[in-house]
Amino acid sequence: MIRIMGLDFGSKTVGVAISDPLGLTAQGIEIIRRPAENKLRRTLARIEELAAEYGVTTIVLGFPKNMNNTIGERAEKSLAFKEMLERRTGLPVIMWDERLTTVSANRTLMESGVRRENRKEYVDMIAAVYILQGYLDSLEREKNE
Repeated sequence: MIRIMGLDFGSKTVGVAISDPLGLTAQGIEIIRRPAENKLRRTLARIEELAAEYGVTTIVLGFPKNMNNTIGERAEKSLAFKEMLERRTGLPVIMWDERLTTVSANRTLMESGVRRENRKEYVDMIAAVYILQGYLDSLEREKNE
């Protein structure tokens, strides 16, 4: 049984998704909020708690590259967060290209009829689901090749 956690790391929130025990589908479980961008201690503690609770073996972290494939300030912060996560949890953290996930997440919420002012509430969690699902699908493709 493998459990994989997907994370969408934003400036004030982290969307969290978890795979089913078979590693086929991703479900959003929560959005961790913090008062300021650099206040990460409680965020890391919560991720560690969730990882233990779900028996997570791997973390997939969204990697916000620029559209031209370069690494900007957000991506640098994600790489720093990856190191903190690995130190804190002792789990491997895989960086996953998330360039279109927020766009897709917003579209999904729009199509589901979620009003614009409520969309911000959920977009990070749905983005985490897209990040994790993209990774799970890639594992499935590798297995079938």
